[in-house]
Amino acid sequence: MNEFFCHESAIIDLPCDIGKGVKIWHFSHVMANSEIGEGCNIGQNVVISPNVILGSNVKVQNNVSIYTGVICEDDVFLGPSMVFTNVINPRSFVNRKDEFKKTLVKKGASIGANATIICGIEIGRFAMIGAGAVVTKSVKDYALVAGNPGRQIAWVSEYGHKLEFGSNNLSHCKETAQVYQLEDNFVRRVS
Repeated sequence: MNEFFCHESAIIDLPCDIGKGVKIWHFSHVMANSEIGEGCNIGQNVVISPNVILGSNVKVQNNVSIYTGVICEDDVFLGPSMVFTNVINPRSFVNRKDEFKKTLVKKGASIGANATIICGIEIGRFAMIGAGAVVTKSVKDYALVAGNPGRQIAWVSEYGHKLEFGSNNLSHCKETAQVYQLEDNFVRRVS
């Protein structure tokens, strides 16, 4: 008996490793040799290519393609229709499968709707990528990045609250996050 939910229209190629409590929705395709951690939610019309690794509690919204070379750590959020790439200089008539680049999205990071992530970079822990941003360079932990090309415009706490820009003190991001407490699906300021 499966310990995950898969809509009847979704396709799962074997072998792959799908964790307990995962939900895979309409018209999605999980390809062979991919790994999906516990408690993930895979939205409608999502493609997970071979050898992709998703940690636990990753939320993938509708219309996202996660290509070979992408690794998402725990608690990552991938917004609707955001885009990953895995080749720097694609050509239809040139096979570059040996040139796929690794893209790492670290724990707790969020990528907004319609953002584009160019391959070969890292998105830092708890970073937030704004909707529609085009990210061409690695992003620091707790950074808020927006625009085309993507540029850091602020810092964010672990709960996603925008912080004052200008300080490179990442411990401030952590401390500010601890000021908030999650209760009954609401964030409440506790100090």
